[in-house]
Amino acid sequence: MEWRKFIHRIIEPAHNKEDRLSRIYDWVMLGAIVMGIVPLMFKERHIVLFYFDIISGVLFIIDYLLRWMTADIHLGRGWRSFIRYPFTFMAIIDLLSILPLLNMLGKTFKIVRISRLLRILRVLKVVRYFESLEIILTVIRKQRRVLFTVMSLSLFYTFITALIMFNAENEISPLTGQPLFRNFFDAFYWACCTLTTVGYGDIYPISDVGRVISILSSMVGIAIIALPSGVITAGYMSELEHRKEQKALQA
Repeated sequence: MEWRKFIHRIIEPAHNKEDRLSRIYDWVMLGAIVMGIVPLMFKERHIVLFYFDIISGVLFIIDYLLRWMTADIHLGRGWRSFIRYPFTFMAIIDLLSILPLLNMLGKTFKIVRISRLLRILRVLKVVRYFESLEIILTVIRKQRRVLFTVMSLSLFYTFITALIMFNAENEISPLTGQPLFRNFFDAFYWACCTLTTVGYGDIYPISDVGRVISILSSMVGIAIIALPSGVITAGYMSELEHRKEQKALQA
């Protein structure tokens, strides 16, 4: 048990600067993440990139096994922790980050053709080693009901706006000679761009009625988009203050 506690102390992110072994482990894993991401920046396959994939994959496997081995200490639920751990969010990300390595072992595993996309998930492993990102994920988890409500409201508003515009804008686009919205998906795409105030400019209303609808949609969209930002900001400050109080009590 003592040696597993020692391993757990090392593999957990070092918030204490004096914990040298833990900090070294953190930097090694951050290096592995970088090595796992670098090959995604190149289309051609080079021998150096091949070894980057191998080394990072092996380190990810070791990290995954060590965390699974000490799951009861981390989750604090006894033997049930070993069953629950593989289904936690970060454990799933860790496992998906390892799968691309199978694509390099032989033709048997060539079915893993989405390995290049799975490698992108390795970026999410960085969250574990940066407290600020971890706090944001904690806030999202705690405020998930409120955020889900806001997301539902946004989708409902986008759908209604797209439906209104799809039936109100019947002008022919001078660029294509076809109706501005060929199908409902075009209208929904326009509504999403308008709601988020992105405004790509590839689809825009021509008639006066369509422009009025676009103006109202943009104004309401700004208010809806601001809602989740306010929820996350307030939750972030609250969680930050809570962690400061916990550290003060432990000191």
